[in-house]
This record gives sequence, structure tokens and C-alpha cells, in this order.
Amino acid sequence: MTSKRIGITLAVLVLLAGAATYWFSMGRGATGAPAVAVPGAKPAASASAAAKAPVVFELAASETVVAAPQTLAQTVALTGSLKAAKTAVVKVRVAGEITGLTLREGDAVKAGQVVARIDPTEVAARLRQATDQAESARAQVDIAQRQWDNNQSLVQQGFISKTALENAAASLAGAKATFQAAKAAVDLAQQSVDDTVLRAPIAGVVASKGVQNGERAGVEARVIEIVDLSSLEMEAALPVQDAALVKVGQVAQLSIEGVAGPALRAKVVRINPSVQAGSRSVTVYLSVAPQPTLKNGLFVQGELSVGATTGVAVPLSAVRIDKPNPYVQVIASDKVSHQAVTLGAKGKVDGQAFVIVQGLQDGTRLASGTVGQIREGTLVKVTQGTGPANAPVQPTKAAISASSGSASQAQGQ
Repeated sequence: MTSKRIGITLAVLVLLAGAATYWFSMGRGATGAPAVAVPGAKPAASASAAAKAPVVFELAASETVVAAPQTLAQTVALTGSLKAAKTAVVKVRVAGEITGLTLREGDAVKAGQVVARIDPTEVAARLRQATDQAESARAQVDIAQRQWDNNQSLVQQGFISKTALENAAASLAGAKATFQAAKAAVDLAQQSVDDTVLRAPIAGVVASKGVQNGERAGVEARVIEIVDLSSLEMEAALPVQDAALVKVGQVAQLSIEGVAGPALRAKVVRINPSVQAGSRSVTVYLSVAPQPTLKNGLFVQGELSVGATTGVAVPLSAVRIDKPNPYVQVIASDKVSHQAVTLGAKGKVDGQAFVIVQGLQDGTRLASGTVGQIREGTLVKVTQGTGPANAPVQPTKAAISASSGSASQAQGQ
């Protein structure tokens, strides 16, 4: 029984010694000493080499662009509203009650057409009064004239003095002046009567109506507004630097907001010589060919062709502005470098915005605008593929920094 216990004790001691040996070998492996090989695990040297491997970003060829000479069509963006070149507002010239106004918005009118009338009772009475006063003044002129004629004969015969003749002449002159004033009053009264008939000064369409029949309107009250849609203009306010490129005769392509259809052709016809005080902008006027769908006040926008320029250009989206100066991400010798550029004229090629840059040579390959910021010195591999549809590779600065940081940490280990 004693020998059996001794055997069990020896077996336990052997197991404890084996466990201690295994634990000791594992501890030394963690500190960099030779470790015990574990089946299925990669050698420590291979893991370190993988951590020290440089980060390489793969870009599809479609995610790069090449700087090349381009002829850019320079354009200026236009926004504004359409206005009829000819408009007229029929206003009340004589206060009174409105009668005969049957026109409504959208009705067509002709030049000279009677659109409304003012009740002429009051002004007609004033005309009669002025006419009677003029007749009375005419009678006074006749009396003064006969008196002057008689006095002239008496002076020649020596019956009266020349002073009496001079007094008669003064009375005659005063009577004539009174008569002329009375005639002017008649003309004014007649004009007031004529003003009771309101006529359309131009042909066009009624755009708005300010009064109703039976309403008493004061002087200068708006009765109707007429617009002539046969001649339309667009008014566009441009910054001073853009307005300097605009000349009379240049052609623009316009589109109407919310209305599908072919572009409208417009031509610059006038340029305002003054700068607006508040916005510091210059107003440009463009004539637009009339169409049935065009209305007064429609908002339109488009582009005005102001010329063309040639130079080494890149897509505008490839230029980054997250630094104090604009720069592009150049891909050369399988590495990325940030190169500052000076931006020149902007324009479009096949509908895509391009910009002429100074500081790049013809044939320089760049990362396109769909690619995020890449840290300088990062290795890049350009493949011939186009990348997954609707999911282009876009390495961001944060992702690149994280990857580079992981590599640095692995190298430090």
C-alpha cells in the first residue's frame, strides 16, 4: 500500500514538471526567445515581414486622367427672367367712376382700342364753364377794340388827348390776354374730356387689371397692364469679371425652369453701362425669339458663349482645394505626389468642365476627381479595369492614414 502511494506521488510530480516546462517555453517565445513550434501557426518572421510590407493602392485606369492640350469653350452662366420688351400700363388721368371696362387678364387688345371710360359728367360741365368764360372774354375784346378805334379817330381830329388813346390800347391788350387765357382753359377742359376715354397705347395681351366697373378711381390709378409677347428679353445680372467678357451679338443657350424642351437661342442686344450699387453687378439684356410657351416673368437659365482658349487642361474635378493652394495628385513612378497648380480659364469639352492649369506638362497622369485624397509617397498600381459598377475605388485620407499607421506600428514591433 505504501509503494502504491509512492508511485502515484511520482506520477503527479512528473506531470507538474512537464507543465512547468511547457509554460516556461511559451513565456520565452513571447519575449523574443526561441518559441515552441505550434502546429498550424505561421512563423513569427513571416508575420513581421507582412507587417513591414508597403501599402499599395490599386486604381482602375478609369480613375485616372491625363493632362493634355484642350481648346475650351468659355461660357458665362446666366440666370434671370423673361420680360416683354414692350409693356404699357393704362392709368386714370381724370378722377372719376370707371365704366365700360370689359377686358380680363389674357384678352388681346389692339393699339388705340378703347379699354375703359371715365364718367364724363363732371369734366363736361367744366368744359361748358370754360367755353362760356371764353365767349365772355371774346365779347370784352370786341368792346375794347371798338373803343380803341373810336379814340384813335378822335385823337386825329384833336378832340381827345393821346393819353386817352393809350388807355384804350391798354384795355384792348388786357381784354385780348384774358381771352387767350380763357381759350387755354377751354383746351384744358377739352383734354380732360378726351382723357375720360382710355385707349390701349400698344397691341398686346392684358396681363393684369387694377380696377373694376363702378369703382371710383383717382388720378394715376392703374386700370390694366398690357404686354407685347412678340418681343421678349432676358435680364441677367453678371459679376463684373464675367460682364467684362460679354459683347453685343454673342449667343446664349437658355432653358426654362420646369419646362422640358429644346434650348432657347438668345442674343446679347444691350449691356447696361452702370454697375448696380447694391450687388455690384452689371445687367445684360438678351433678345429671345418668341414662342407660344414663353410667358412674361418666366425664370430662365443657361450659358453664354464668350470665346475659346487653348492650353494644357485637366478636368476641374481633378483639382483639389483642401490646401491653401490648388493642387493635383500626380501619379508618377508608381507613387503619388501633390503638385500645386495655377488655375487659368475654365470651359467645357463634350459637356465636362475643364480648367487650364500652369505647372503641369502634357501627358502627366493624375488621380481623377472620384478618388479621395491620397497621402504623398503612397504606392499606387494602375490597372486596366474600370472597377466595380457604381462603386469606384475611393481611398480616403483617413483610410490611407490608418493603413500607413498600421504598417508603421508593425515595423516598430
